[in-house]
Amino acid sequence: MAATLAQGLSPVREELANGAVVLVQENSMTPAVTISASFHAGSVFDPPERPGLAYLTGRVLDRGTTTRSAAVLADELDDRGVSLRVSTNRQALTISCTCLSEDFDDILAIIVDVARNPVFPAAEVDKRRSEALTVLRQNEDNPASRALEGVLELLYTPDHPYGRPSKGNAVGVERVSRADLVEFHARRLRPGTLAVSIVGDIAAEEALGRALAALDGWRTPPPEPAVLLPPPPIDRRQRLIAMPGKLQTDIAYGFTAVPRLDPRYYAYWMMNNILGQFGLGGRLADNIRERQGMAYYAFSTLDPAPLDAPLLIRAGVDPANVERALAAIDHEVRTLAATGPTATELDESRAYLIGSIPRLLETNQSIASFLQMCEEYGLGLDFDQRLPHLLGAVTLEQVHAAAAEVLDPERAAIAIAGPS
Repeated sequence: MAATLAQGLSPVREELANGAVVLVQENSMTPAVTISASFHAGSVFDPPERPGLAYLTGRVLDRGTTTRSAAVLADELDDRGVSLRVSTNRQALTISCTCLSEDFDDILAIIVDVARNPVFPAAEVDKRRSEALTVLRQNEDNPASRALEGVLELLYTPDHPYGRPSKGNAVGVERVSRADLVEFHARRLRPGTLAVSIVGDIAAEEALGRALAALDGWRTPPPEPAVLLPPPPIDRRQRLIAMPGKLQTDIAYGFTAVPRLDPRYYAYWMMNNILGQFGLGGRLADNIRERQGMAYYAFSTLDPAPLDAPLLIRAGVDPANVERALAAIDHEVRTLAATGPTATELDESRAYLIGSIPRLLETNQSIASFLQMCEEYGLGLDFDQRLPHLLGAVTLEQVHAAAAEVLDPERAAIAIAGPS
């Protein structure tokens, strides 16, 4: 890590008149700068009849602007050794890259041009649609992907944005027209939904000035915010997804937990770490993989979200071991809910999570992502310095309460994908 970051981050934040937010962190470790421009334009904004619209928008966005063709864009980036990446998830569409400090002005101008002035050429739409359909069909042939999609649909229902695949489906992507892409861009890629992180070897005042000059003339009305309803409560549900010919069965077993801004989030974070993250995979991997030797992998996840977030247990097993694996998951879930963690588990998990914080800030790219997460949830510019205290304040009783509240096998959603 750079010496300048040894005492934590010291970012500068400025909100422009058009609603765009610019975050700058100086880091002189290398003569490079990462730029990450993230819009609130993820799959939660897909119309129900066009699942995959945000994903396809991201795939075509950088294929030409009103002033640069796709070939010209490629040449300008190649000349500077820069690879532009456009990615989408449920919440955001992000354009990012890392460039030499001397190329910062030129690359920032390109990113703003791509974000503001795409033309979505018809030929590129058809080409990228074909590529997207290939990716979706590969996912359809992947037991892990099918199990994940299945459990989220059970937890949130097909009518909820979180209950649909974040990349959409083949039917939805086939329906998306060029006019849909133009409309989605005009509706969601606006300065009022934009946060730009700039991290690297550049003075904060200089970076802010350049960003202001590049973005200030871009003015549009503020967009409508996403309305995400809480998921409905469910009883235990299980879905079998037959995939003949596969050699492995993938299990996705889940609950809905708490939103990222719920004060209990830190207790849930620690509980999830004990259940399926710490060491080689927490209690789950210790039982299913290490002691019983019947899983290729076993772990749990709790990703932050603005609504009741999915807490998911994932396991890949031999098809003959599905029932045993489910019984083992039920046992670990039920036991942690009933008795809570041990004091040793809590101490070790706390030390692991606090010790992992510097790894979140090792590179320009990881710092940029961290700052955008802080901006998205309003966690503050000093969140990296407050986080150890927030984790340190979590008690054994709070972690036990989190487990008791959510970990009930009778309320689990379970999707199993593999051979019959």
